[in-house]
Amino acid sequence: MPGDPLTWLTYAGLGVFVGFFSGLLGIGGGAVTVPILGLVFVAFGFPPQHVMPVAIGTSLAAIVLATASSARAHLKHEAVRKDIVRGLAPGIVLAGLAAGTIARLLPTALLKGFFLLFVVYITYTIIFGLKPKTTRPVPGRGGLFGVGLLVGGFSGLAGVGGAMISMPFMMSWGLVFHTAIGTGSAISFVVAIAGVTGFIAAGLGEAALPAWTLGYVYVPAFLGISVTSVFAAPLGARVAHRLPVGHLKKVFALFILVLAAKLFASL
Repeated sequence: MPGDPLTWLTYAGLGVFVGFFSGLLGIGGGAVTVPILGLVFVAFGFPPQHVMPVAIGTSLAAIVLATASSARAHLKHEAVRKDIVRGLAPGIVLAGLAAGTIARLLPTALLKGFFLLFVVYITYTIIFGLKPKTTRPVPGRGGLFGVGLLVGGFSGLAGVGGAMISMPFMMSWGLVFHTAIGTGSAISFVVAIAGVTGFIAAGLGEAALPAWTLGYVYVPAFLGISVTSVFAAPLGARVAHRLPVGHLKKVFALFILVLAAKLFASL
């Protein structure tokens, strides 16, 4: 509960974890934030129909500062393709703003099933190291807008940054891995801003939401995670430029899959 010091410490500790791995692996902290927050909200007795939307909305809010900090660190390493971010942004914003309303209308079973499938996709992609067989030029404005719609829509509904959805596209466009990670951090920032705006708007006036919520954002969790993640993300980004992260990503992906499956079974 908001007044319990242990609760604040829990959210702060989660923020350190989320921020560090967001910067290190470039896959966004939301993939682990959503299932952990969902399990915490279930334990706190949140109404079952609101657990997933609030977990997703809070996750998007919590990764705003972490992704901004991570993107800034990668910019210092000149590892962000600004032209790609600008091209994807309109589609991301449009789909991200709509994600909150879609999440409100979807039954809980469909929403948690979508998230579990999304995590399965992340795990499969990371473990098997899927790479494009051929490379092609970066598409024009229309192509980037379409990719942005996919990135913003899927990422917004899953409560994650857009790096994992956009990464296969960027690799197929010939970006080296570290540049794809850095660009993914900037994309994730755009996803988070658009997504949290949509989830706040969609949840305003919704009946039976827990106290201390702003739309579908649970403010204590957002504050606790944000305060610490913004400091941990640059550390993760610096480590990413010094260590091979392939094996660690596989372990992390399996961990997320276990958490998502546990959340799926708990609702």
